[in-house]
Amino acid sequence: MRRSSRIPPRPPSSPPPPPAAASKIPFRPRKTRKLTNERLDPPKPPPPPSPPVLAAPRFLKPLSSDGEIELALGHLRRSDPLLSALIGSLEAPTFASSARPFLALSRSILYQQLATKAAQTIYARFLELFGGGGEDGEDGVSPDSLLALSPQQLRQAGVSGRKAGYLHDLAENFRSGALSDESILEMEDEALLTALTRVKGIGVWSVHMFMMFSLHRPDVLPVGDLGVRKGVQAMHELKELPKPLEMEELCEKWKPYRSVGSWYMWRLMESKAAAAKSMPASAPAPVQGR
Repeated sequence: MRRSSRIPPRPPSSPPPPPAAASKIPFRPRKTRKLTNERLDPPKPPPPPSPPVLAAPRFLKPLSSDGEIELALGHLRRSDPLLSALIGSLEAPTFASSARPFLALSRSILYQQLATKAAQTIYARFLELFGGGGEDGEDGVSPDSLLALSPQQLRQAGVSGRKAGYLHDLAENFRSGALSDESILEMEDEALLTALTRVKGIGVWSVHMFMMFSLHRPDVLPVGDLGVRKGVQAMHELKELPKPLEMEELCEKWKPYRSVGSWYMWRLMESKAAAAKSMPASAPAPVQGR
């Protein structure tokens, strides 16, 4: 018999048995430790103590009011040791009552760039145009009465043509209502400076002088005045005249009585000039800054 070459098929294999279930090993949950800022950064030192806060200045009265000079001098002695020594060596300032704002501004224009004696003569002639000299003439000075005078009439009193134009511009500002005696007395310093420098012939220095010596404002610092600048230079022994910004910084401690501090700078320079005059001619001149 012939053997068949066919290979009988294998019986199907049985599927492999399922793997045994893996046994679970229990783990204890780990505790997460939080890192706080105290671990990461060193503790911050406590902030330095704040400087004592000075009380805001009360509403300041004019320096001609009773007791204001004493308050000003007390503040300046406490705030500036250099100025305190100067205050102790000189008489206290006085600020007498002054004229109406319109009259004071008119007089300021007349006095510009003139020696004191020449200015006084022209001012007396100016008052005669209004009904007489002294108080009678001053009472007659008003915007309307000034505008009624021609430039020729003003020139006959010794007023230059340019100053006649300045006086008429001032009077026009008052007659139009842009300025008035009442509004000037009520304006804050910065607003007043802006309003008055719009008038022809009135600059920043003139406004500062008007605020100090006519309105008696307590906190005016005339940074452009040569005498005040020289006084600050001498008191601080500076090599050069301080510029406006440096004046502001050096005199900051005088607030809110910078008008009185400035007054002492003028007196300081006057005392130095008097001492220089009384010095014998053979004596050597003092070396500045020593």
